[in-house]
Amino acid sequence: MILSERAQFDLARRIRGPEGVAIGEAFAFVSGLYFKGKLAYGLTFARPPEPGLELTGSGALVITPTAGLRPAETPITVDALRAFGSVDIAKNEPRYRKPLLQSATALREEIGEDCEVVLLGSIASAKYVDVLTGVFGQRLLFPSEFVGRGDMSRGGLLLRCVRAGQELTYVPVQGAVRHGARPPRLPPIRGILKNW
Repeated sequence: MILSERAQFDLARRIRGPEGVAIGEAFAFVSGLYFKGKLAYGLTFARPPEPGLELTGSGALVITPTAGLRPAETPITVDALRAFGSVDIAKNEPRYRKPLLQSATALREEIGEDCEVVLLGSIASAKYVDVLTGVFGQRLLFPSEFVGRGDMSRGGLLLRCVRAGQELTYVPVQGAVRHGARPPRLPPIRGILKNW
């Protein structure tokens, strides 16, 4: 819908324009609740070692299919979004893996040895974990509360944390139990998408 030339809603018009829109905004529209939760949580709780560094920006980074890690505020156009759609996010896909590896390595150099990196993406699959643990090792963390949760549940959990001003508990990805029993369903909260 966002790529349709006939679409006249605000985001569709802006992404077709020369300035584009922030990648975080575009991905939140395309991906729905899960990405909205990740974006809101990342923007709320990220603590880059120095605000405004080239690769970290606000501290909330997005994993892209063709351009590696990019700050959530990076502008993209409709052409970039179409290019993203042409590549599978798979650990053995070089058009995805190589840019991710390069940008993660550059990020590691920029943030220094003391900064930890929190992965809010899927920890159950190798497509993120294999590349990023190879670069960050024990500094790559994830919320332990993600274990056993599906995408929508993680998105809802992250939005609830933003609303409550409460961070999750981070543990290293390496050596962690990343698969487990499904936790109880989250209680419904009305208006959660409007208030983040």
